[in-house]
Amino acid sequence: MKARLFLSGIHAEGRHGARSGEKDTPQPFVIDLDLEVEVGQDTIEATADYRGVSERVRAIVQDGSFDLIEIMAAEVAEACLAFDAVTRATVVVHKPNAATRLGIDGVAAAVTRPQE
Repeated sequence: MKARLFLSGIHAEGRHGARSGEKDTPQPFVIDLDLEVEVGQDTIEATADYRGVSERVRAIVQDGSFDLIEIMAAEVAEACLAFDAVTRATVVVHKPNAATRLGIDGVAAAVTRPQE
């Protein structure tokens, strides 16, 4: 059976951005996941490991370096597909402090990747 898992509000800090100085100090990011999983039975092993997924997402944000949040979202989606039960991943990366000078609460980018 196919099911969808939603992991919302995965918080992490990282050094990302295309503008001068954005990578100098860590900034907050919030990641939301919509994962399609293939579930074969009623056991914890038959679905995606929430802890493993969220830890992998945090590691990408904390350890990586991206100019664009779109590319970060794509890398997170690919990492989610590496978990056995996950067949599709939609990732939304929020960068809350990206555009405060423009009077915008935040910006976000979403990417969906199917497993090939």
